[in-house]
Amino acid sequence: MMLKRLSLALIGLLIAGAVQAAPLKIVATSTSMGALVREVAGTRAELTVLASPDRDLHQLQAKPSMMRTLRGADLVVAIGAELEVGWLPVAIGSAANPRIQPGQPGYFEAAAQVDLLDVGGPADRALGDVHPVGNPHLDLDPVRMATVAGALAERLGQLDPTGADAYRRAAAAFAERVGQRVEQWRTRLDGAPGVVLYHRDAIYLLQRFGVPLLGTIEAVPGVPPTGRQIADLVATLKGRDGVILFAPYQSPQAPLKLAGDLGWRAERLSLEPPLDADGDGYLNHIGRWVDAIASAR
Repeated sequence: MMLKRLSLALIGLLIAGAVQAAPLKIVATSTSMGALVREVAGTRAELTVLASPDRDLHQLQAKPSMMRTLRGADLVVAIGAELEVGWLPVAIGSAANPRIQPGQPGYFEAAAQVDLLDVGGPADRALGDVHPVGNPHLDLDPVRMATVAGALAERLGQLDPTGADAYRRAAAAFAERVGQRVEQWRTRLDGAPGVVLYHRDAIYLLQRFGVPLLGTIEAVPGVPPTGRQIADLVATLKGRDGVILFAPYQSPQAPLKLAGDLGWRAERLSLEPPLDADGDGYLNHIGRWVDAIASAR
């Protein structure tokens, strides 16, 4: 009888351990957030990324497939600062999953973990695609992303206490690699003449390395530029050096016209890392932006 009781107790402990070891079901809104999840959680997470890197996170629509995925999620990892406001709240609300509602441990926003740029603008959609709570494109700043990784490790530790130390170690290792690469990139970009962006989506990267923003093709965020606006940019920048960078989902017409008039390079670069990126994949992604900015010399 005693042996039977011990055997049953051992089986119970094994079952409990198996339950605790089950991967957390995590849903990331973007590939940059997915890269952090892969880096910090590793095999302790079962990850789904909602948006491919060629999609504009401003413009997605909530889909039934998103709602099905969110229904079983333990954690949602979003960029935040209203970047996903047009579709994520609808998808979460329709998923009817109390664990991932805003304010619950299962909802995590990167933007809530760091200081944001462009805070306090007018909350008027007539002025275009504005974000009065702050510019949401923080994922192009590796230093902020290292801070987000540390905060994500703490949140994962709340949901999975048995993995808390592993999460913290992974986040710390990522932050160390970020620090090493940032020093190399800072040297590389010292004295870079500047960048014209289509939208203010890479300003975190430019500010991190002290690279001048020479202008934006969209005078009004989310509104295509006019011929007059492009002519004004040409008049302002003629005779200077620089490079024009734009995202895959942004029309190439105006960037290429501006590049031709100025004699500059125009390069299409994804704002997000590849779909399968981890921490190293994210850093390689930032490295491609650094290479493009440095090419303006």
